[in-house]
Amino acid sequence: MSTQPSRAESSAAPSPRPPHDALRADAQAWFEGLRDRICGAFEAVEDAYPDPDRPAGRFERTAWTRPADEKAADALEGGGGVISLMRGRVLEKVGVNVSTVQGEFSPAFRASIPGAEQDPRFWASGISLVAHPRSPLVPAAHFNTRMLITTRGWFGGGGDITPMFPDSAEARHDAAQFHAAFRDACDRHDPAYYPRYKEWCDRYFFLPHRNEPRGLGGIFYDHHDTGDVAADFAFTRDVGEAFLSIYPHIVASRMAQPWTPAEREHQLVRRGRYVEFNLIHDRGTLFGLKTGGNVDAILMSLPPEVRWP
Repeated sequence: MSTQPSRAESSAAPSPRPPHDALRADAQAWFEGLRDRICGAFEAVEDAYPDPDRPAGRFERTAWTRPADEKAADALEGGGGVISLMRGRVLEKVGVNVSTVQGEFSPAFRASIPGAEQDPRFWASGISLVAHPRSPLVPAAHFNTRMLITTRGWFGGGGDITPMFPDSAEARHDAAQFHAAFRDACDRHDPAYYPRYKEWCDRYFFLPHRNEPRGLGGIFYDHHDTGDVAADFAFTRDVGEAFLSIYPHIVASRMAQPWTPAEREHQLVRRGRYVEFNLIHDRGTLFGLKTGGNVDAILMSLPPEVRWP
């Protein structure tokens, strides 16, 4: 007879819980509320675009449920989320997804997640956004923030900007505004955050097989746990507010500029870099696929049209 504990026994074993547990409902509500405000800002940009021949885009929402493992002892395993997707006249494809999922990490995945080796149960909630504008003169952007709980708890996220012509003066100007918004958010909490998380972003959003950055950066952070969960949550909220304050403004400032077929062709090729990064290197993609996430929501980040030379 085996002396190993059953999955149910090991799952039910008591484990210390971090203070983040008390923030589950507040964090989920914050991510969902930020989603609603970002979607509203993007629809306002669509309304402001002067094109009477093409209707303004609107988000369509699709709810999904994460299948629960029937063998799981934890009755709360499962969860789900909502995909908010818009194909507009300004934003060719933009997705703003929220999800709240829970369950157990697979044995092969536990060693890479802090606090999961001793107890594989997890809870995670977050918002994830990728915007691919129609105009090659409007930069693409990515943003996400999340809270994850195992026997430990932490926040993560950030945002980065990807102009199609990164060496242009216009792209540098937009990136400077984008970085300034995140710097202000960071400085309200710790002046060391911005340089640290900017460097992390530059290192993370890099395509080693092409030896080039994906774009002009932003900030990126993970496993953010200073010991003050309220302060860490406030910092993550300010990161979300920073993105909401600056990216729709950048889109609106560039969307009416005329562009050429050659610039569009260049944009489609540059979008290929986005695809390569997300399918080869992105940890968020890997996390979603390995935890039973919704495949359509995970791959929402891919552009609607792309080309390789």
